[in-house]
Amino acid sequence: MLVDHFRTLAAPAELRQKIERSEFLGLAFPASGDESFFASLAQIQKRHFDATRHCWAFRLFSGGEGRERSSDAGEPSGTAGKPILSAIAGAELYDAGVVVVRWYGGVKLGSGGLTRAYRDTSSRLLSSAALAERYVYERFEVVVPFPMLNLAYRLVDPPAVVLEGEQYGETNRFAFDVRLSRAEDFARGLAERRFSFTRDPTPRLR
Repeated sequence: MLVDHFRTLAAPAELRQKIERSEFLGLAFPASGDESFFASLAQIQKRHFDATRHCWAFRLFSGGEGRERSSDAGEPSGTAGKPILSAIAGAELYDAGVVVVRWYGGVKLGSGGLTRAYRDTSSRLLSSAALAERYVYERFEVVVPFPMLNLAYRLVDPPAVVLEGEQYGETNRFAFDVRLSRAEDFARGLAERRFSFTRDPTPRLR
């Protein structure tokens, strides 16, 4: 079955806590790609320029294939980026980025302590964040004769089938966004009802 649905962050979220005198600031935000993530990371680094570390991870939907990256940003290998990424994966989120900013407080946490601190900050942050569902659609342009208008409206079935637009005139044209996993069934149904239609295979996210 085609992958056409995932969960992401509805809005940025923030959590601050102290662990053994070090201060940790977790920042989570939607990120649709590398460019948007690194733009947000650059802003965070500029805003919190006095911090000891800016560790991060992100996980992208990437057309259903999934892609992820992380960085310890100077912490011992495997103690920051991977725990942050595991928290994102544990929350089953995509198109989401997390940056954990750390101010060293004078007490060394050790590798185990750092791993727990970064994972705990990220997990607590994401558990309190507002989430949203996202779907991937294919666009159908359908010619609808006037006698078939009621039948066309009955095709609407959110979130699987969304009526995106209507244009009336000598020829009535409806635009439907259909979840990828439902697109072939939708096309067969249109053909059986003798609707004339075209398909735009460009994926649309909403």
